Amino acid sequence: MTSSCFRHLCRFSVVLAAVVEGVAAGQTSSAPATIVFSNTAAPAIPRRSSIILVIAHGLGYGDLSCYGQTNFQTPNLDKLAAEGIRFTRYTTAETPVASEASLMLGVDAAHRPALASLNGDDVTVARILKTAGYHTGLVGEWTLGDERTPGAPWKKGFDEFAGYLEADPGRSVYADYIYRFAPGAIIATNNTPQDFLGRESLYRHNGEVEKRYIPDVLAMIAGNFIRNNVPDPFNRYRPFFLVVHYPVPGDGKNAAPSDAPFSEEPWKAVEKNRAATISRFDGYIGQLREQLAKNRLTNDVTIFITSDSPAQGPAAAFFHSNVATNDLRVPMIMYGPLPIPGGRVSDVPWSGKDFLPTAAGIGFARPPAGSDGTSILPAISKSR
Repeated sequence: MTSSCFRHLCRFSVVLAAVVEGVAAGQTSSAPATIVFSNTAAPAIPRRSSIILVIAHGLGYGDLSCYGQTNFQTPNLDKLAAEGIRFTRYTTAETPVASEASLMLGVDAAHRPALASLNGDDVTVARILKTAGYHTGLVGEWTLGDERTPGAPWKKGFDEFAGYLEADPGRSVYADYIYRFAPGAIIATNNTPQDFLGRESLYRHNGEVEKRYIPDVLAMIAGNFIRNNVPDPFNRYRPFFLVVHYPVPGDGKNAAPSDAPFSEEPWKAVEKNRAATISRFDGYIGQLREQLAKNRLTNDVTIFITSDSPAQGPAAAFFHSNVATNDLRVPMIMYGPLPIPGGRVSDVPWSGKDFLPTAAGIGFARPPAGSDGTSILPAISKSR
């Protein structure tokens, strides 16, 4: 198809879409429709920020150099904090499952301390943003319901899913497969698309399936999701909501592929491994920002980075001399195009229950009536 034909086809598609929208809006006069061309621009659709929530497993308050850790540096996370807000009084729940439920549902973790699966009437932040026009994706761990329950991710507002539906497989950081939800991937006997949850092999070499380091795979998939869902004229600048839930740094039982660049340090093996894992996680944040920059999304996305639980394992004390063992504070860094002055350190107290109303506020959506949380956006604006 020539470029001229393509341009004419695009113009026709835009006009056709406008006519279809008019019919959908109730413009059903018996008279034939008249298309009037004008130099007056149509009212602009508000451009909303895309939203990325990165959750680490067991990342403690003192694990990052921007939070006082002095054994090594986490430059990508430090840079993000320097350009956004670093919160000093964000607290997580006592268990990772309760933390995930609080983030997704906007409820106090004490109200849902033990959760096998979300209920059918539970409204997640993904559902709210999807209803508001966002394209939603989940990469990594999901502990709130498998494919046999009402809590499966695609039943709770996520358009796409790649990861693991239970905590234990998701935290075994080496695997040769990953589960992927593919909407409309197969055709039923009546020629209608059906959703499909498939177990996909990750890598084959000489005919053999080889295990991969799963956090690396999750980082790659997250980058692909961003690249494939850039708000542009073709999707009418549709924003996206992406959750990336990493199984690291964890409790130190799962070793990273290498303890570099700390191999020569006079530390215990578990300490070298934890440092290497945290450093690798810092690299994932750098990759994510590089992907956003390539797609010119640096100023059109709000990023939240936090943890689902305090530091765990025998190496935790090595990095946490500035935090009591019973302290539920974890890192929370927020970056975005909102009125967020760079280099800000905030002592505003908040927790997972406040994420849903905050994300809803960014997306011009309304949180459900039963939410326990409060948006932190007004507090940020007042304390500038």
